[in-house]
Amino acid sequence: MPPPTDQARWFSEEVHPHDTQLKAYLRGAFPTVRDVDDVVQDSLLRIWTARASRQIGCARAFLFKIARNRAIDLLRHDQASPLVGVRDLAALSVADDGPSPVDALTTTEKIELVAEAIADLPDRCREIVVLRKLSGLSQRDVAARLGLSERTVEVQVARGARRCAEFLRRRGLTSADAAM
Repeated sequence: MPPPTDQARWFSEEVHPHDTQLKAYLRGAFPTVRDVDDVVQDSLLRIWTARASRQIGCARAFLFKIARNRAIDLLRHDQASPLVGVRDLAALSVADDGPSPVDALTTTEKIELVAEAIADLPDRCREIVVLRKLSGLSQRDVAARLGLSERTVEVQVARGARRCAEFLRRRGLTSADAAM
């Protein structure tokens, strides 16, 4: 390990004169590095530490290599974890594709009301509406399954939809609020 005065002399003569060139190099080669001064300071510290334990042949080349590697490390880190400082978390715009808790509750309540409306239908009408509207069977399939004419299925579905709409209207919902 060289004496401290030798280390300081070496640093001021061999390393420090390249400070301005190093900053210019980093700004040109790595324009997206946020704080070039931090990279330079870190590089100077690293070369100082390295020189304390071993001999360095060309201080300028070694300094530029350290700075280049440090800048690349910072860019990799920024790509892996792009953090943006925020002072006011309430001001952040958060994208949420799902309904808000209030809307979800309202939707749940609407579904319950529609279920009540369907349950309020006469048995045969309810069976036809459930098969046609909720199970998605065609009018022909519902008719065949229940041994009815297609016209009867059509009339019962229309009657059931009308009765459900009336039920929902009496409870304050419009057909747009709870389309069946």
